[in-house]
Amino acid sequence: MSTGALYAALAFALWGIFPLYFRQIASVPPSEILIHRIVWSLVFVIVVLSVRRQWAWLKPVLRQPRVLAAFTASALLLSINWLTYIWAVNNGHVIDASLGYFINPLVNVLLGYTVLHERLRRLQWMALALAAAGVLWLTVQAGHLPWIALALAGSFGCYGLLRKVAMLGALEGLTLETLLLAPIAALVLGVWMAQGSSQFPSADATTNVWLIAAGPITAIPLLLFAAGARRISLTTLGLLQYIGPTIQLGLGLWLFHEPFSAGRLFGFSLIWLALAMYSAESWWWTRSQGARVA
Repeated sequence: MSTGALYAALAFALWGIFPLYFRQIASVPPSEILIHRIVWSLVFVIVVLSVRRQWAWLKPVLRQPRVLAAFTASALLLSINWLTYIWAVNNGHVIDASLGYFINPLVNVLLGYTVLHERLRRLQWMALALAAAGVLWLTVQAGHLPWIALALAGSFGCYGLLRKVAMLGALEGLTLETLLLAPIAALVLGVWMAQGSSQFPSADATTNVWLIAAGPITAIPLLLFAAGARRISLTTLGLLQYIGPTIQLGLGLWLFHEPFSAGRLFGFSLIWLALAMYSAESWWWTRSQGARVA
């Protein structure tokens, strides 16, 4: 249990400091960073699977069109999420990105209700209503929808929904997703390099290293998360997931000095209150169910 919590907490902490990584390659266009993230992630997971001799799953999967279609959809959602996040970080919207991952658990609840027809309890409905009020307040304050946060929460929520019903584990799933995306990514990167419009290979060796590092930087937190999720309860995992956006918010405020007005703080506070209500209700319900079984 303690080992699982450590793995999960470390995964969320690494996701939390992602803005520090993307700021190192801010000179590279977000679309090209996405391409490198796909290509080098595939290279990394292929090495890991080869070392572990863990390829038996691939051949049966390639013979199942429905599975391939599902993972094609999840791969596209993952690409949208990655591109939005990269653009947000490198354009001074780290706080907006953190909001997306604060909202994400409540988006998951809403998707469970609308798609999986899961029943929501009263306090869950109240948490959703409070979060919606927070988003509405932020919309009125800014004069437009917080589209970065909603795009991140929506794409990752839908991605999680597809992976929830998928038949593959974290490592195998990421391998298949990047495998499906890699031909297009490699083609685009090849065209850009031939035209001389690519930032890779760069005259700056450090930039090249950072771009290649996108592979392990992407895959390692995911593997830690998968290892942790197998060892701890969903309630504990749900509480630990706030580590990531909290670190991102701190970076946006104190390192990148992004604006954070009192009005914006009020909108965030409504969403934080909704999350506290949702987390407390989930903890209480899990405890009560365990007491009944005992």
